[in-house]
Amino acid sequence: MKRDSRSELNRREFLKKAGLLGLSITGAGAGMEVVFGGDVLAAASSESSAAVRWAMVIDMTKCAARADCNDCMTACHRSHNVPAIKSKRHEIKWIWKEPFKNAFPELRDGRLRSDLAKTDFVVLCNHCDNPPCVRVCPTKATWKRPDGIVMMDMHRCIGCRYCMAACPYGSRSFNWMDPRRVLDEKAIDQEYPTRTKGVVEKCDFCAERIDHGRLPVCVEACKEKALVFGNLSDSKSEASVLLAGHFAIRRKPELGTRPEVYYIV
Repeated sequence: MKRDSRSELNRREFLKKAGLLGLSITGAGAGMEVVFGGDVLAAASSESSAAVRWAMVIDMTKCAARADCNDCMTACHRSHNVPAIKSKRHEIKWIWKEPFKNAFPELRDGRLRSDLAKTDFVVLCNHCDNPPCVRVCPTKATWKRPDGIVMMDMHRCIGCRYCMAACPYGSRSFNWMDPRRVLDEKAIDQEYPTRTKGVVEKCDFCAERIDHGRLPVCVEACKEKALVFGNLSDSKSEASVLLAGHFAIRRKPELGTRPEVYYIV
């Protein structure tokens, strides 16, 4: 069937304007999805990421060697303009530490090494392969990319907090106050957007970095090299090799969310 020239022109004009506005267009064939947010929140195309499955491997045998180290958290929060709010009720966190009994409640009664019970584990969004948060979001402010990263568009979020209720890991934070009033204006990273009161935010695996061939900032900041990021679809990637040669656990696997953050213990 011959395409109408006016339709083709309109399509070209739309694609041109979309590019100028910083929209990311994903999908193929008749279906097309427009994701707002610019380069920082860009979604990878299906073609480029179909063979990619990003995951994080945290080697706790290395991480626990420096119990007082917070380099990964400091770097993450600084680069993503996460406000430092002391109140537990209002705090915002993308990556933090939890005692073993809180991170792995289903394992605390098992026969495990005694040192694990005394270890604080680094936790973050698990970027689940079957993310319950995505299913409940009424505005599609959170979605899963073809490469597995669970994204969050803070500018589309309406603050209903359904995603927070659905997430079994407590990986999302709600802005009860304007985070920009807490941030030091001189320390704000202009390359990442600040948020407003009344929206949810979380770790996004530094999608704005890996889409340009860089590692997540937390991985780069870890002096112990305890955090490893890689493509599990590539059997030769460092993450795949680590998991193939070590025993690893995941948080609450019995829930069927299929988390993509692994812990070598």
